[in-house]
Amino acid sequence: MAALVVLLVLSEVVSIVAERQILRARAEERVDGDLTREVEELRRLVSEGVDPNTGAPFGGDVQRIFDVVLQRNVPSEREAVFTYLGTRPYRSSVGNPDDRTLETELRALGGVQAPRRGEVQTSRTLVRYVAVPVSVGGERRGAMVVTADLGAERAEVDDALRTTGAVTLAVLVFAIALAWVIAGRVLAPLRHLTETARSITETDLTRRLDVHGDDEIAELTRTFNAMLDRLEVAFASQRAFVSDAGHELRTPITIIRGHLELLGDDPQERRETIELVSDELDRMTRFVEDLLTLAKAERSDFLRLEDVDLDILTEELMAKASALAPRDWQLEGVGAGTLRADRQRLTQALMSLAHNAVQHTAEGTRIGLGSELSDGRARLWVSDDGPGIAPADQERIFDRFARAAAHRPDGTGLGLAIVRAIAEAHGGRVALRSAPGRGSTFTLDLPTEPPEELDAP
Repeated sequence: MAALVVLLVLSEVVSIVAERQILRARAEERVDGDLTREVEELRRLVSEGVDPNTGAPFGGDVQRIFDVVLQRNVPSEREAVFTYLGTRPYRSSVGNPDDRTLETELRALGGVQAPRRGEVQTSRTLVRYVAVPVSVGGERRGAMVVTADLGAERAEVDDALRTTGAVTLAVLVFAIALAWVIAGRVLAPLRHLTETARSITETDLTRRLDVHGDDEIAELTRTFNAMLDRLEVAFASQRAFVSDAGHELRTPITIIRGHLELLGDDPQERRETIELVSDELDRMTRFVEDLLTLAKAERSDFLRLEDVDLDILTEELMAKASALAPRDWQLEGVGAGTLRADRQRLTQALMSLAHNAVQHTAEGTRIGLGSELSDGRARLWVSDDGPGIAPADQERIFDRFARAAAHRPDGTGLGLAIVRAIAEAHGGRVALRSAPGRGSTFTLDLPTEPPEELDAP
């Protein structure tokens, strides 16, 4: 606002100064034009004029010429004409009675031998003049001096500019005041935005701004509210993660500490305690590795992309999965084609789904694995005839540490979160089709060509 005000004031000052120079120049041109016309009229009378009383040429009668000139000339308020016979003042014609004092100040011009232009600063004003000698037959007989009040012309210009400047200043002040009020109303949401941003802490992300209108400020407000929504979810997720991770690690640590504190001298008891401690340490190791995998999923080097033959990958996955447990393993489809992906990460995701299916099915239960490729997308899935997943749990189970209502207690709650992270890292997604009592099907839906930023070295 201050910058705009300074710019407006400077532009007005420059405009008034430039306008003053232009108007003064035009006033001087007009004065010079009037003086030149008076001189030209005198010259015409001298060279080819006739006496209006007799109709005969003036001849050498300079006095009569001056009488006709003064008779025809009706000077304006700012003009005056002075004539001289020889060097002696003859008659004059003035528009302003005060100009009669010029006769004394211009007396020296009565003896000019050649045309002369100039200015005289009097006690009252600045006068511009033209003095021309009058010659007949090559002999100088007199002179005429025509004057114009240049100071009055300039004063009129300055007075007009003062009026214009006062009006402009008043309008400018009013415009600045109005702009200040409008700017205050426009910037009020920004001040509210600043106050809200200062009041937000990691323990209180519930405040939101009211949105009014469709302008840039309203769009900024909506963007800020959306950012707060994301921050609130992120902080809530972080708190839940810390709480859940602490709980998951605290349980095996408590178990290990309790058994070590009660460890006796009996060799059998020692072996059982060591086995139990080793099992808990293995669970902690798996948990930490899962956390590291999720942390790496947000890094640019999480994937190592290569061209993968989908049919070969599917057969390898079927061979590895069938060795997990005695189930009725079925190959439900093999897609033919190539996709660009990280073979190891896809294997990790599909084996995690297969292991999850094994945990939720009994021996001899069907577990299917398959793939297909169409319309530029590759799909790999694992299906089972297990108990299925309730609709209320189908979105939640992909969150970290989330488990379905009928979960098995030996998991970390990170497997499906890792599967989703791998799918999203490839630019795809993981889908679930399930119903209680009808089994579940987890599908990785991936583009055969991931986005360019994923494929960059």
